[in-house]
Amino acid sequence: MMFSGGARLDIRFTPADVGKRVSVRRVAEIVGGRPVFSDAVGVLTSWADGVLIITRRDGQAVHITESSVVAGKVVPDAPARRRGARPPSVSARELQEMAARGWPALENERLGEWTLRASGGFTRRANSVLPHGDPGVPLDTALRRVVDWYGERGLPAYVQVTTGDAERDARLAAELERRGWTAEGHATLRTAALAPLADAAGAERVVLSREPDPAWLAAYHRTGDLADDALKVLAGGPSVWFATVPGAAPGPAAIGRCVVDGPPGPNGPGGAPWALFGAVEVALERRRQGLATAVMAALARKALDEGAAGAYLQVEDGNEGAHALYDRMGFTTHHTYHYRRAPLGANG
Repeated sequence: MMFSGGARLDIRFTPADVGKRVSVRRVAEIVGGRPVFSDAVGVLTSWADGVLIITRRDGQAVHITESSVVAGKVVPDAPARRRGARPPSVSARELQEMAARGWPALENERLGEWTLRASGGFTRRANSVLPHGDPGVPLDTALRRVVDWYGERGLPAYVQVTTGDAERDARLAAELERRGWTAEGHATLRTAALAPLADAAGAERVVLSREPDPAWLAAYHRTGDLADDALKVLAGGPSVWFATVPGAAPGPAAIGRCVVDGPPGPNGPGGAPWALFGAVEVALERRRQGLATAVMAALARKALDEGAAGAYLQVEDGNEGAHALYDRMGFTTHHTYHYRRAPLGANG
Protein backbone atom coordinates (compact mmCIF):
# COMPACT_ATOMS: atom_id res chain seq x y z
CA MET A 1 0.00 0.00 0.00
CA MET A 2 1.37 3.42 -0.98
CA PHE A 3 0.99 6.83 0.66
CA SER A 4 -0.10 9.52 -1.80
CA GLY A 5 3.25 11.24 -1.37
CA GLY A 6 5.09 8.13 -2.58
CA ALA A 7 6.02 6.51 0.73
CA ARG A 8 5.04 2.90 1.25
CA LEU A 9 2.77 2.36 4.25
CA ASP A 10 4.17 0.00 6.87
CA ILE A 11 1.66 0.05 9.72
CA ARG A 12 2.01 -2.99 11.97
CA PHE A 13 -0.38 -2.16 14.79
CA THR A 14 -4.15 -1.77 15.09
CA PRO A 15 -6.71 -0.28 17.53
CA ALA A 16 -6.48 -3.60 19.39
CA ASP A 17 -3.00 -2.50 20.51
CA VAL A 18 -4.30 0.40 22.62
CA GLY A 19 -2.36 0.28 25.90
CA LYS A 20 0.88 -0.87 24.26
CA ARG A 21 4.03 1.14 23.57
CA VAL A 22 4.35 2.02 19.89
CA SER A 23 6.58 3.90 17.50
CA VAL A 24 4.70 5.95 14.88
CA ARG A 25 5.94 7.87 11.83
CA ARG A 26 3.57 10.44 10.36
CA VAL A 27 3.52 13.21 7.80
CA ALA A 28 3.90 16.43 9.78
CA GLU A 29 3.70 18.79 6.80
CA ILE A 30 4.23 19.09 3.06
CA VAL A 31 7.09 21.34 1.98
CA GLY A 32 7.74 22.00 -1.69
CA GLY A 33 5.41 19.19 -2.59
CA ARG A 34 7.33 16.68 -0.50
CA PRO A 35 6.31 15.17 2.87
CA VAL A 36 8.22 16.00 6.06
CA PHE A 37 8.01 13.16 8.54
CA SER A 38 7.89 13.20 12.33
CA ASP A 39 8.19 10.31 14.78
CA ALA A 40 6.45 9.72 18.10
CA VAL A 41 7.18 6.99 20.62
CA GLY A 42 4.93 6.30 23.59
CA VAL A 43 1.86 4.47 24.75
CA LEU A 44 -1.05 4.26 22.34
CA THR A 45 -3.69 5.53 24.75
CA SER A 46 -6.52 5.98 22.24
CA TRP A 47 -7.46 5.29 18.62
CA ALA A 48 -10.93 6.58 17.88
CA ASP A 49 -12.74 8.76 15.31
CA GLY A 50 -9.71 8.79 13.05
CA VAL A 51 -7.31 10.14 15.68
CA LEU A 52 -4.50 8.33 17.52
CA ILE A 53 -3.27 9.63 20.89
CA ILE A 54 0.29 8.72 21.83
CA THR A 55 1.34 9.50 25.41
CA ARG A 56 5.07 10.05 25.72
CA ARG A 57 7.18 9.17 28.76
CA ASP A 58 7.07 12.80 29.95
CA GLY A 59 3.25 12.71 29.95
CA GLN A 60 2.81 14.76 26.77
CA ALA A 61 -0.12 13.55 24.63
CA VAL A 62 0.49 13.66 20.87
CA HIS A 63 -2.63 13.69 18.66
CA ILE A 64 -2.10 12.14 15.25
CA THR A 65 -4.66 11.91 12.46
CA GLU A 66 -4.99 8.37 11.18
CA SER A 67 -4.61 9.51 7.56
CA SER A 68 -1.16 11.01 8.27
CA VAL A 69 0.37 7.77 9.57
CA VAL A 70 2.80 6.11 7.18
CA ALA A 71 4.51 3.61 9.49
CA GLY A 72 4.18 2.22 12.99
CA LYS A 73 4.81 -0.80 15.14
CA VAL A 74 4.57 -2.07 18.71
CA VAL A 75 7.92 -1.71 20.51
CA PRO A 76 9.22 -2.99 23.86
CA ASP A 77 9.08 -0.60 26.76
CA ALA A 78 12.30 1.03 27.87
CA PRO A 79 14.21 -1.31 30.21
CA ALA A 80 14.55 -0.55 33.89
CA ARG A 81 17.92 0.88 34.88
CA ARG A 82 18.57 -1.86 37.40
CA ARG A 83 17.78 -5.50 36.99
CA GLY A 84 17.41 -8.50 39.20
CA ALA A 85 15.97 -11.88 38.37
CA ARG A 86 15.15 -12.70 41.98
CA PRO A 87 13.96 -10.71 44.98
CA PRO A 88 16.36 -10.33 47.93
CA SER A 89 16.23 -12.92 50.69
CA VAL A 90 13.95 -11.97 53.56
CA SER A 91 12.08 -13.87 56.28
CA ALA A 92 8.31 -14.16 56.69
CA ARG A 93 8.52 -12.20 59.92
CA GLU A 94 10.42 -9.35 58.26
CA LEU A 95 7.90 -9.17 55.44
CA GLN A 96 4.96 -9.20 57.85
CA GLU A 97 6.52 -6.42 59.89
CA MET A 98 7.14 -4.36 56.76
CA ALA A 99 3.56 -5.03 55.65
CA ALA A 100 2.32 -3.80 59.02
CA ARG A 101 4.26 -0.55 58.60
CA GLY A 102 2.99 -0.22 55.06
CA TRP A 103 -0.63 -0.65 56.21
CA PRO A 104 -0.30 1.11 59.55
CA ALA A 105 -2.96 0.74 62.21
CA LEU A 106 -4.28 3.91 63.81
CA GLU A 107 -3.67 2.47 67.27
CA ASN A 108 -0.94 0.08 68.39
CA GLU A 109 -0.23 -1.42 71.78
CA ARG A 110 2.50 -3.84 72.74
CA LEU A 111 1.89 -7.02 74.69
CA GLY A 112 5.36 -8.42 75.14
CA GLU A 113 6.53 -9.01 71.58
CA TRP A 114 2.97 -9.02 70.24
CA THR A 115 1.43 -5.94 68.64
CA LEU A 116 -2.28 -5.21 69.07
CA ARG A 117 -3.59 -3.12 66.17
CA ALA A 118 -6.90 -1.27 65.77
CA SER A 119 -8.23 1.04 63.06
CA GLY A 120 -11.95 1.29 63.65
CA GLY A 121 -12.61 -1.97 61.84
CA PHE A 122 -11.11 -1.02 58.46
CA THR A 123 -9.64 -4.33 57.26
CA ARG A 124 -8.61 -7.30 59.37
CA ARG A 125 -4.98 -6.50 58.63
CA ALA A 126 -5.18 -3.21 60.56
CA ASN A 127 -7.44 -4.65 63.28
CA SER A 128 -5.64 -7.78 64.44
CA VAL A 129 -2.78 -8.96 66.62
CA LEU A 130 0.61 -9.44 65.01
CA PRO A 131 1.91 -12.20 67.31
CA HIS A 132 5.64 -12.13 66.68
CA GLY A 133 7.61 -13.60 69.55
CA ASP A 134 6.57 -14.03 73.18
CA PRO A 135 3.63 -12.06 74.65
CA GLY A 136 5.47 -12.02 77.96
CA VAL A 137 2.63 -13.72 79.83
CA PRO A 138 0.98 -17.17 79.64
CA LEU A 139 -1.07 -17.68 76.50
CA ASP A 140 -4.40 -17.77 78.36
CA THR A 141 -3.59 -14.43 79.98
CA ALA A 142 -2.48 -12.95 76.66
CA LEU A 143 -5.65 -14.01 74.89
CA ARG A 144 -7.84 -12.62 77.66
CA ARG A 145 -6.01 -9.31 77.29
CA VAL A 146 -6.50 -9.42 73.50
CA VAL A 147 -10.24 -10.11 73.77
CA ASP A 148 -10.69 -7.35 76.35
CA TRP A 149 -8.61 -4.84 74.36
CA TYR A 150 -10.65 -5.29 71.19
CA GLY A 151 -13.90 -5.47 73.14
CA GLU A 152 -13.16 -2.04 74.61
CA ARG A 153 -13.07 -0.73 71.05
CA GLY A 154 -16.20 -2.53 69.88
CA LEU A 155 -14.20 -4.81 67.61
CA PRO A 156 -13.92 -8.59 67.24
CA ALA A 157 -10.59 -10.06 68.37
CA TYR A 158 -8.40 -11.35 65.55
CA VAL A 159 -4.91 -12.85 65.62
CA GLN A 160 -2.90 -12.96 62.38
CA VAL A 161 -1.09 -16.28 62.08
CA THR A 162 1.61 -17.13 59.56
CA THR A 163 1.15 -20.57 58.04
CA GLY A 164 3.95 -23.02 57.45
CA ASP A 165 6.72 -20.82 58.79
CA ALA A 166 8.21 -20.99 62.27
CA GLU A 167 7.37 -23.73 64.75
CA ARG A 168 6.08 -21.06 67.13
CA ASP A 169 3.45 -20.01 64.56
CA ALA A 170 2.30 -23.60 64.08
CA ARG A 171 1.93 -24.06 67.84
CA LEU A 172 -0.01 -20.82 68.15
CA ALA A 173 -2.41 -21.77 65.34
CA ALA A 174 -3.01 -25.17 66.98
CA GLU A 175 -3.63 -23.60 70.39
CA LEU A 176 -6.06 -21.06 68.97
CA GLU A 177 -7.93 -23.78 67.11
CA ARG A 178 -8.15 -25.85 70.29
CA ARG A 179 -9.68 -22.86 72.06
CA GLY A 180 -12.31 -22.40 69.34
CA TRP A 181 -10.78 -19.46 67.51
CA THR A 182 -12.06 -19.87 63.94
CA ALA A 183 -9.88 -19.48 60.85
CA GLU A 184 -10.80 -16.69 58.40
CA GLY A 185 -9.23 -14.65 55.66
CA HIS A 186 -6.69 -17.09 54.27
CA ALA A 187 -4.19 -15.20 52.11
CA THR A 188 -0.85 -15.54 50.34
CA LEU A 189 2.09 -13.18 50.52
CA ARG A 190 3.82 -13.20 47.15
CA THR A 191 7.19 -11.76 46.15
CA ALA A 192 9.01 -10.86 42.93
CA ALA A 193 12.06 -9.00 41.72
CA LEU A 194 11.15 -5.35 41.26
CA ALA A 195 13.07 -4.34 38.13
CA PRO A 196 11.21 -6.62 35.68
CA LEU A 197 7.92 -5.09 36.84
CA ALA A 198 9.25 -1.67 35.90
CA ASP A 199 10.03 -2.96 32.39
CA ALA A 200 6.33 -3.51 31.61
CA ALA A 201 4.55 -1.25 29.16
CA GLY A 202 2.19 1.58 29.88
CA ALA A 203 3.79 3.43 32.79
CA GLU A 204 3.66 6.71 30.84
CA ARG A 205 -0.11 6.90 31.13
CA VAL A 206 -0.05 6.68 34.94
CA VAL A 207 -0.19 9.72 37.22
CA LEU A 208 1.55 9.38 40.60
CA SER A 209 0.85 11.37 43.75
CA ARG A 210 1.68 11.28 47.44
CA GLU A 211 -1.96 11.46 48.57
CA PRO A 212 -5.15 9.91 47.20
CA ASP A 213 -7.62 12.42 45.81
CA PRO A 214 -11.42 11.97 46.12
CA ALA A 215 -11.61 10.25 42.73
CA TRP A 216 -8.98 7.69 43.78
CA LEU A 217 -10.81 6.98 47.03
CA ALA A 218 -14.14 6.62 45.21
CA ALA A 219 -12.55 4.08 42.85
CA TYR A 220 -11.12 2.06 45.74
CA HIS A 221 -14.58 0.70 46.72
CA ARG A 222 -13.46 -0.75 50.05
CA THR A 223 -13.79 2.04 52.55
CA GLY A 224 -17.53 1.62 53.20
CA ASP A 225 -18.61 3.77 56.14
CA LEU A 226 -15.02 4.03 57.41
CA ALA A 227 -13.69 6.62 54.97
CA ASP A 228 -11.86 8.69 57.59
CA ASP A 229 -10.12 5.70 59.17
CA ALA A 230 -9.39 4.22 55.75
CA LEU A 231 -7.73 7.41 54.52
CA LYS A 232 -5.42 7.49 57.55
CA VAL A 233 -4.37 3.89 56.96
CA LEU A 234 -3.96 4.31 53.20
CA ALA A 235 -1.89 7.47 53.51
CA GLY A 236 0.29 6.07 56.29
CA GLY A 237 3.59 4.30 55.81
CA PRO A 238 7.24 5.18 55.27
CA SER A 239 7.05 6.28 51.59
CA VAL A 240 3.61 6.00 50.01
CA TRP A 241 2.70 6.49 46.35
CA PHE A 242 -0.73 6.46 44.73
CA ALA A 243 -1.22 5.68 41.05
CA THR A 244 -4.10 6.78 38.83
CA VAL A 245 -4.83 6.12 35.18
CA PRO A 246 -7.11 8.98 34.16
CA GLY A 247 -10.25 7.85 32.40
CA ALA A 248 -13.34 9.26 30.82
CA ALA A 249 -15.94 10.27 33.43
CA PRO A 250 -16.86 9.00 35.85
CA GLY A 251 -13.68 8.25 37.77
CA PRO A 252 -10.22 6.81 37.03
CA ALA A 253 -9.69 3.94 34.66
CA ALA A 254 -7.36 2.26 37.19
CA ILE A 255 -5.69 2.89 40.53
CA GLY A 256 -2.98 1.39 42.72
CA ARG A 257 -0.85 2.00 45.81
CA CYS A 258 2.78 1.30 46.71
CA VAL A 259 4.78 1.69 49.93
CA VAL A 260 8.59 1.60 49.99
CA ASP A 261 10.24 0.37 53.18
CA GLY A 262 13.15 -1.79 54.30
CA PRO A 263 13.53 -4.68 56.75
CA PRO A 264 14.73 -3.64 60.19
CA GLY A 265 18.27 -4.28 61.36
CA PRO A 266 19.77 -4.15 64.87
CA ASN A 267 20.72 -0.50 64.39
CA GLY A 268 18.24 0.73 61.79
CA PRO A 269 17.35 -0.43 58.27
CA GLY A 270 18.74 -3.89 57.66
CA GLY A 271 18.76 -4.20 53.88
CA ALA A 272 17.54 -2.88 50.55
CA PRO A 273 14.00 -1.49 50.66
CA TRP A 274 11.02 -3.46 49.43
CA ALA A 275 7.94 -2.22 47.59
CA LEU A 276 4.53 -3.25 48.91
CA PHE A 277 1.85 -3.15 46.20
CA GLY A 278 -1.88 -3.04 46.84
CA ALA A 279 -5.24 -1.46 46.03
CA VAL A 280 -4.79 -2.25 42.33
CA GLU A 281 -8.23 -1.89 40.79
CA VAL A 282 -9.40 -1.41 37.21
CA ALA A 283 -12.77 -0.01 36.14
CA LEU A 284 -14.99 -2.81 34.84
CA GLU A 285 -15.28 -1.34 31.35
CA ARG A 286 -11.49 -0.86 31.07
CA ARG A 287 -10.34 -4.35 32.01
CA ARG A 288 -8.10 -6.45 29.75
CA GLN A 289 -6.36 -3.34 28.42
CA GLY A 290 -3.12 -3.71 30.36
CA LEU A 291 -3.99 -1.02 32.89
CA ALA A 292 -3.14 -3.07 36.00
CA THR A 293 0.26 -3.84 34.49
CA ALA A 294 0.76 -0.15 33.67
CA VAL A 295 -0.05 0.85 37.25
CA MET A 296 2.39 -1.71 38.63
CA ALA A 297 5.10 -0.57 36.19
CA ALA A 298 4.78 3.09 37.14
CA LEU A 299 4.87 2.34 40.86
CA ALA A 300 7.80 -0.07 40.39
CA ARG A 301 9.83 2.61 38.61
CA LYS A 302 9.25 5.00 41.47
CA ALA A 303 10.25 2.32 43.99
CA LEU A 304 13.42 1.61 42.00
CA ASP A 305 14.26 5.31 42.21
CA GLU A 306 14.05 4.97 46.00
CA GLY A 307 16.45 2.04 46.05
CA ALA A 308 14.02 -0.86 46.35
CA ALA A 309 14.94 -4.24 44.89
CA GLY A 310 12.07 -6.56 45.89
CA ALA A 311 8.30 -6.41 45.42
CA TYR A 312 5.61 -8.06 47.50
CA LEU A 313 1.85 -8.07 47.83
CA GLN A 314 -0.89 -9.90 49.68
CA VAL A 315 -3.73 -11.70 47.90
CA GLU A 316 -6.70 -13.40 49.52
CA ASP A 317 -7.38 -17.00 48.58
CA GLY A 318 -10.21 -17.26 46.08
CA ASN A 319 -9.20 -14.14 44.15
CA GLU A 320 -8.20 -16.17 41.12
CA GLY A 321 -8.08 -13.19 38.78
CA ALA A 322 -5.48 -11.43 40.92
CA HIS A 323 -3.43 -14.59 41.39
CA ALA A 324 -3.39 -15.16 37.61
CA LEU A 325 -2.32 -11.57 36.97
CA TYR A 326 0.52 -11.77 39.47
CA ASP A 327 1.58 -15.17 38.12
CA ARG A 328 2.13 -13.49 34.76
CA MET A 329 4.15 -10.75 36.44
CA GLY A 330 6.51 -13.27 38.00
CA PHE A 331 5.27 -13.24 41.60
CA THR A 332 5.70 -16.48 43.56
CA THR A 333 4.46 -17.59 46.97
CA HIS A 334 6.70 -16.61 49.87
CA HIS A 335 4.38 -17.78 52.65
CA THR A 336 0.71 -17.91 53.58
CA TYR A 337 -1.19 -16.57 56.56
CA HIS A 338 -4.70 -16.36 57.98
CA TYR A 339 -6.63 -14.83 60.84
CA ARG A 340 -8.07 -16.51 63.91
CA ARG A 341 -11.22 -14.93 65.34
CA ALA A 342 -12.17 -15.30 69.00
CA PRO A 343 -15.36 -17.28 69.59
CA LEU A 344 -18.43 -15.35 70.69
CA GLY A 345 -18.30 -14.69 74.40
CA ALA A 346 -14.65 -15.74 74.63
CA ASN A 347 -12.55 -14.58 77.54
CA GLY A 348 -9.38 -16.11 76.18
